[in-house]
Amino acid sequence: MTTITMTRRGSVTIPPGVRRRLGIDTSAQPLFILEERDGGVFLQPATAIPVRDIPAQQIQAWLADDEKGMADFLAKRKKPAR
Repeated sequence: MTTITMTRRGSVTIPPGVRRRLGIDTSAQPLFILEERDGGVFLQPATAIPVRDIPAQQIQAWLADDEKGMADFLAKRKKPAR
């Protein structure tokens, strides 16, 4: 566990040892996914991939999942008739 500070603009510095262990110290502009979890934050290294390199089947699966999620959301939002 390491304690770090945050600037007024919200910037934090990840210590060099942690960057080396995660392999993010060699990238010019590393990407991260930030998630809020149980009142805290979780940072995970991420990679950008050109869309053309993603198999069409994977994109179709994501779209189908997205459509199902939206349908479920809209179904829950509908108010019951009185």
